Amino acid sequence: MYDYDLLVVGSANADLVIDVERRPGAGETVLGGDLAVHPGGKGANQAVAAARLGARTALLARVGDDAYGRLLLDSQRAAGVDTVGVLVGGAPTGVALITVDPSGDNSIVVSPGANGRLTPEDVRAAAPLFHTSRVVSAQLEIPLETVVEVVKVVRDLAPGSRFVLNPSPPRPLPAEVLAACDPLIVNEHEAKVLLGEAGGSPSGGEEPEDWARVLLAKGPKSVVVTLGSRGALVASAEGVARVASVKVDAVDTTGAGDSFTAALAWKLGTGSSLAEAAAYAARVGAAAVTRRGAQESFPTAEEVEALCCAFPGDNPRTPGRKSSPEGTAGETLRGDHQ
Repeated sequence: MYDYDLLVVGSANADLVIDVERRPGAGETVLGGDLAVHPGGKGANQAVAAARLGARTALLARVGDDAYGRLLLDSQRAAGVDTVGVLVGGAPTGVALITVDPSGDNSIVVSPGANGRLTPEDVRAAAPLFHTSRVVSAQLEIPLETVVEVVKVVRDLAPGSRFVLNPSPPRPLPAEVLAACDPLIVNEHEAKVLLGEAGGSPSGGEEPEDWARVLLAKGPKSVVVTLGSRGALVASAEGVARVASVKVDAVDTTGAGDSFTAALAWKLGTGSSLAEAAAYAARVGAAAVTRRGAQESFPTAEEVEALCCAFPGDNPRTPGRKSSPEGTAGETLRGDHQ
């Protein structure tokens, strides 16, 4: 029935990356390393990440008729993504300006370009893609009204498909979008914005478990909160559970969240539980941060399998060395429900 395991609707950018000793403050200039250009954008990243893992993947996006657009199309096709839904023209290809410090943390400024021209009409015209996709994933680097249309098309024309949303960059969401999310995937910053407090702890409590419960009460069928080196947690009507992190030496975190979302969405489509999918996604994200770049860093399924790490607090283990059942990331959940 399904031609695709995952349909990604979202952005496609050229990532312009500079390494810096530290990120500049307001009004400050710092010297950086050589400029590197990589294919990126949250939508394009997710599509490549899923395809690398073996998922049958399609991308619905818009790029410019320019060199950056051709770079992005070539990258998608090389990864095995079906680009039948990638539209060309209307504006220059989107660009992300990224600085990466020695710890691997990044700061990003995005010029949407053609991403801002992906319209609700484009979504409706791509209805056949929705009909044939198990899971549909979206982000917010495209117009919000386009994401709302994605929700409507999934609800009305593809009721058997599952909708996954990473609200990045974060903004308040309509109730109909929140209600469609299964899951809503947020990091700590995104959680705070959605809960109405850009600074300090979100309302409802000081702990991420509290944030997840309050977010769940806003309408999503399920919620995943990513916590960086502290792992993640999942929340649904069945309760809240922690997912262990995987300890690695981070080189560049660019695109790690996109690889996590793609892996989780794909695994949900194969029938994995939310906790199982999040545990696998944590391993995918961990593998991605050990390499530079976004799409270039995304692992294959075989590379994820080889990433065999101990429970948080232990030293990283050699790929291929077995961990104990209680120490393998993804096999033990810590939280309210285990």
